Amino acid sequence: MAWKHKNRWFRRWLVVIVFWLVPVMIIAVREAQDEMAYNHADLQRALANWTFTDAERAAGAPLHCQGTPERARALGCPAAVLAENAAAHQAALDEYATRRATLVSYLWHAFVGYWIVPAATLLAIGIVLGAVRRALRRPPAAKPVPEH
Repeated sequence: MAWKHKNRWFRRWLVVIVFWLVPVMIIAVREAQDEMAYNHADLQRALANWTFTDAERAAGAPLHCQGTPERARALGCPAAVLAENAAAHQAALDEYATRRATLVSYLWHAFVGYWIVPAATLLAIGIVLGAVRRALRRPPAAKPVPEH
């Protein structure tokens, strides 16, 4: 088995990149959790924000229009108020989706930059060093051929 002994560096490379994956993934997961918690809180704040006209305030709409649009609908918020605020609530949902997509893109670039690029670099260095070692290896000593 030539693979077993000649390419020990390849197994070492695999161990290094697998162990290097652990801290990269820990950091990526924590970053995603923190960012998504912030984005979710911001979304909930935007969905709970209502604007009313003076007539709607006088009619008591702020008492019925609280929280998310679903909760406000359940509390008996007038359809006119729901319709007036629907555009702002949809904009908040769109912003949340954009932030989520941007976060996924950032995490992918960080994964490539902090794991794939170093792994490929170490592999390339190992291949170059292996090629240099093989090129500098002394040829086997020639055995004298017995004359008959």
